[in-house]
Amino acid sequence: MPPGTKALLIANCAVFLVQFLSFGRLNGLFAYFALVPSEVIHKFFVWQLVTYMFLHGGILHIVFNMLALWWFGSELEGAWGTDRFVRFYFWVGGLAGLCVILADELFGNPNSATIGASGAIYGILAASAVLWPDRILLFNFLFPLKMKYYVLIIGAISFYNSFNVNSPVSDIAHLSGLLWGFLFVKMPQRGRTSMLASVQQSYKEWKLQRAKKKFQVYMRKQGKGPWVN
Repeated sequence: MPPGTKALLIANCAVFLVQFLSFGRLNGLFAYFALVPSEVIHKFFVWQLVTYMFLHGGILHIVFNMLALWWFGSELEGAWGTDRFVRFYFWVGGLAGLCVILADELFGNPNSATIGASGAIYGILAASAVLWPDRILLFNFLFPLKMKYYVLIIGAISFYNSFNVNSPVSDIAHLSGLLWGFLFVKMPQRGRTSMLASVQQSYKEWKLQRAKKKFQVYMRKQGKGPWVN
């Protein structure tokens, strides 16, 4: 098993074991690591865009995610190398989290919590469908189906379920994971580099504006403001 996939499997399983063996006593602590849109936007809990991927809601939840990571992630890492695969995993999972935040702020409940690696996992499935579209897999372990059709089916199911406001599954994370996974594979290297550079620049500008606001507040308290630069 490639080292990146192995490390992700170990990390996810270790966190789940701590969750499971704590029998709910650590739920208050783990709540800080689930993805809650209102906390990311208003409290700047930006680490949740990464940490939510390592939390799972039950045995079946983590089993299916980790099986997909093992089967398809190992192959992607073998084709791409560890560095590119790990960067892909976290970028797709993080961007899927951003889509969840946007959707919940606009149409859903910004105080709802999202957990699970499904956004990144669906990105891996989309990448596998682009690179090996005619590979045969067993749908539900029974029916032989080409990879491209399998991804289209699970995408259609997620799209249909996204209209169910009472669904306990974050279908927005699934759909956005598929979209970002597809785009990262199809987009030329130059385009990917430009997009990542744009995200990094936007983050730097956000940090600068936040620092300016803090400085202005401090100077007003000292009776020396306001300054706007």
